[in-house]
Amino acid sequence: MSETGPRDLTHRRILGVAIPVVLSNATVPILGAVDTGVVGQLGEAAPIAAVGAGAIILSSVYWIFGFLRMGTTGLAAQALGSGDRAELVALLSRALLIAAVAGGALIALQWAIFAGAFRLAPTSPETEALAREYMGIRIWSAPAAIAIYGLTGWLIAQERTAAVLVVQVAMNGANILLDLWFVLGLDFGVTGVAWATFLSEWAGVALALWLCRAAFADSAWRDRAQVFDPIRLKRMIAVNTDILIRSVLLQATFTSFLLGGGLFGTVALAANQVLLQFLYITSYALDGFAFAVEALVGRFFGAGDRARLRRAVAMCSAWGLGTVAALALAFALLGGGIVDIMTTAPEVRQAARDFLPWMVAAPLVGVAAWILDGIFIGATRTRDMRNMMVLSTICYGAALALLVPAFGNHGLWAALMVSFAARGITLGLRYPALERAAAGGQSPDPRNISEAKT
Repeated sequence: MSETGPRDLTHRRILGVAIPVVLSNATVPILGAVDTGVVGQLGEAAPIAAVGAGAIILSSVYWIFGFLRMGTTGLAAQALGSGDRAELVALLSRALLIAAVAGGALIALQWAIFAGAFRLAPTSPETEALAREYMGIRIWSAPAAIAIYGLTGWLIAQERTAAVLVVQVAMNGANILLDLWFVLGLDFGVTGVAWATFLSEWAGVALALWLCRAAFADSAWRDRAQVFDPIRLKRMIAVNTDILIRSVLLQATFTSFLLGGGLFGTVALAANQVLLQFLYITSYALDGFAFAVEALVGRFFGAGDRARLRRAVAMCSAWGLGTVAALALAFALLGGGIVDIMTTAPEVRQAARDFLPWMVAAPLVGVAAWILDGIFIGATRTRDMRNMMVLSTICYGAALALLVPAFGNHGLWAALMVSFAARGITLGLRYPALERAAAGGQSPDPRNISEAKT
């Protein structure tokens, strides 16, 4: 079956998907600033450090399950494109079941998780005690935090990013208001920040489920044969496993980059941290078009519509290129002033300016990798993503070995650019095979393409 209810593939449609994602991303740093700001009013360093450490530990643990967002988007978009409504609904149930099981496991293993985290990154007894108190509350919303990944991916697959924006704004807005009330109004301290996040995450899931309520009018969501179909379950596991491996390698690249800056002293490490904020801005901006291409490619891949798939790729890529060109120009003209806002330390300001040209280059070098990631997620060509990430990681390691000894911190930044370029080039070389698969021009691979159309 082809895609039901065809819509024109227009720039307005693409922007309708992309802009809410960008706005949604913008709420994340605001929430982090408020969390830090309210505990900062307590006048002590330990609460600030405790909230920061606890949030980083839990975010890192929850990030492991980020595959659920990407895998659900690709699979759901393909089900939508093929007209398989039952599978679209069943995917939502599977995602929620994964979140419930994973969240329950984290709650059961919380003591071991906290102990391991503080063994790897020890801190003062006071800070550790406060952080454990903070995490001991927040861990009980683990099923909700993981479910948000699946619900978000399911909504993105249907191009319902306005609903994603509503959930994020409502969840983060509630978190901010509860922060202010619990900490500044009721003087709950660190536990107030934790309870605010706990309540807002469960409220966010409730709102997201309400926005997905049409799915629960379809009996497929509770059809055990559909939800636990072994072939589809195996495929979902394979897709998510590939994405997890790819994401771990990507995280290892950024972690080694962050730690590598410490080889050149505190000033270089601080300057790198400041400049990474430019990279985060680029990521937040490009996510909109990467998510748009995920949804559109998935839908047209599922429908077997090679022509519209190619057009979606071209249009989203054009928007991505325009965005990074504007960002590169802004960083070149305004980067120094932005650095001065971020830090008042003269030596860090100067070092950041010395390495600023890398941030001008980064959006231009990295755009292909960002957009191609979205394309391959939409088509669930996850084995290609995994394999090309392995090759890119090898290229990055070789660049580190060759460039860092010769050029120091500049060599470190150059190696990161090599990793971006390698991801874009290797995935680009696999793109023709993706198009052939969309048109049925090669033998189906159950790990990469959709099941037979129903």
